[in-house]
Amino acid sequence: MRKIMSGDEAIARGAYEAGCTVAAAYPGTPSTEILENMAQYKEIYSEWSPNEKVAVEVACGASIAGSRALCAMKHVGLNVAADPMFTMAYEGVNGGLIIVTADDPGMHSSQNEQDNRYYAPHAKVAMLEPSDSQECTDFVKYAFEISEKFDTVVLFRITTRIAHSKSIVELKERCEVGVKEYKKDVKKYVMIPAHSRVKHYEVEERLSRLQEYSNNCPLNRIEWGDKKIGIITSGISYQYAKEVFGDNASYLKIGMSYPLPDKMIKKFAKAVDKVYIIEENDPYLETYVKSLGIECIGKEYIPICGELNPDIIRRALLPVPEKKRYLSLIHI
Repeated sequence: MRKIMSGDEAIARGAYEAGCTVAAAYPGTPSTEILENMAQYKEIYSEWSPNEKVAVEVACGASIAGSRALCAMKHVGLNVAADPMFTMAYEGVNGGLIIVTADDPGMHSSQNEQDNRYYAPHAKVAMLEPSDSQECTDFVKYAFEISEKFDTVVLFRITTRIAHSKSIVELKERCEVGVKEYKKDVKKYVMIPAHSRVKHYEVEERLSRLQEYSNNCPLNRIEWGDKKIGIITSGISYQYAKEVFGDNASYLKIGMSYPLPDKMIKKFAKAVDKVYIIEENDPYLETYVKSLGIECIGKEYIPICGELNPDIIRRALLPVPEKKRYLSLIHI
């Protein structure tokens, strides 16, 4: 069965199909509809929390108790929730744990345009970024699996256009994974300094294994087209890039955006003549690609402020204009 769903609806559906049993959130556009849609599934205990920090703590407690749990908030809400998230990043999980951050490029309903991709390397947790509603559903399932396999929180980053745009989703049956047994483990779940010092080494080793996974998992993929141009992109920017360049470029589509797939990026860059980085807001991907010693074209042409769309990308890169750093969409 197939159904047209928004990204928010699809995330809720993915959590349902993945066997999630607890969901908590604090409302804020563009994330609000996630919990509203979770509530329709009687198998998932869903609650509004008084703030984002409490929402994360509810999900953390459920995860430690053995349930697959998800919490959701808009981008600025993660500032409120950062304290328990950073601690849980050291503790790890029992049942899978997903924290959804819904960023708002263009500030349609927000006081700032912060790019929450930076939270993943800062907290040292895995991060996934879907590009349409089908991926919202599929990636939630991957996120729970990654969370439990690597004992990590997974940051699930979407943006306004992913949250509210609609596309077709293939509906599947719920997978009942049950609730894992809780085992008292003070050294794992109580982060006093003596325990957290040991856990930091485990976190760094986990990041190494996550990066190897990132280089080989289906979440990151290369789509070969014309090799004169190679585009590295993620999220909604992938859709825009495909609309503008079509088969006249090759693409490295990043679905797992932390840790980034260093080996795959090098392989891709070596095979194309010129590398473009197409991403909204901050040069998150661009900075990493350049750190690998790869020359690329990015924010000297692509605006750092506001949302992107196909017309903006087309005017910025076809044909390549004189070098100019765009600070505002007003300049385009």
